[in-house]
Amino acid sequence: MDSLIGTTLAHYQITENLGAGGMGVVYGARDTKLDRNVALKILPETLAADPDRLQRFRREARLLASLNHPNIGRIYGIAEQASGTPFLVLERLEGESLASLLGSGPLPLNEALRIARSIALALEAAHEQGIVHRDLKPGNVMVSPSGVVKVLDFGLARSMAPQSPTTDIAANATTRTHFTQTLHDHMVGTPGYMSPEQIRVGGEDERTDIFAFGCVLFELVTGVRAFQGANAAEETAAILYRDPDWTALPSHAPPKLHDLLRSCLEKDPERGCERWPKRAGRSRPCSPDGPRWSSRSRRKALRSATTFRCS
Repeated sequence: MDSLIGTTLAHYQITENLGAGGMGVVYGARDTKLDRNVALKILPETLAADPDRLQRFRREARLLASLNHPNIGRIYGIAEQASGTPFLVLERLEGESLASLLGSGPLPLNEALRIARSIALALEAAHEQGIVHRDLKPGNVMVSPSGVVKVLDFGLARSMAPQSPTTDIAANATTRTHFTQTLHDHMVGTPGYMSPEQIRVGGEDERTDIFAFGCVLFELVTGVRAFQGANAAEETAAILYRDPDWTALPSHAPPKLHDLLRSCLEKDPERGCERWPKRAGRSRPCSPDGPRWSSRSRRKALRSATTFRCS
């Protein structure tokens, strides 16, 4: 794929390779018509031959197009190479990923909480549209030089809109194909940030993103992962069976930060609906089928819980 550097796709001049993931390679490019820098996410030919991957790639474009929020990376369009292989035209973001920033250790508490609030607002916007990200992690969050936070990469996102049985079967087949013959067979996400229900492959909804948010927030304020292991198998076991090292939290962290993290990182999404703080203002108690309080109220709970300042 590096052979694309220096070439032109449509009216986009490719200048550099920005990185690769499970759903494509991202290149920096110049839009010669609008005279601006963009990012191109290109599906490799080998993956484009897989109908499930191609369907997922196009779905990412549709989901991103339905979102319009300052804390979510924008999509400008979808185009095709001469071969017919699609590529996404995305907002080009300058700055560093959270993964890179965390390479130097934990962030100052107020800065960590500021970034966390922006992530929460991005999740809120996605959830309002019925979209679950399913792969929130430090590598998928960018921070610009001016401090603007953007959540990226909706390649594994899922729409919670009602689907026909046929569509559900196809989606499940895509999941299985994506991780065939790996430890993560049947799972979607990144070890270390996946919710227990993702690992067990069942019942993913907005609470899945909230668990991942808790993992990211824990790492922001401690500099270490909430669930650690020498390999993916140990990380997934830690998520399922062990608690984070709560003693790693800063000594000056306020009690409500502890409360928020414990709520977000509750392993059982049905257990008292504890992935949201008790101050969430639930309108009705939970049932065995899941949360029954206002979804807007619980989203606001997360937002308000990340607005406090520490002296």
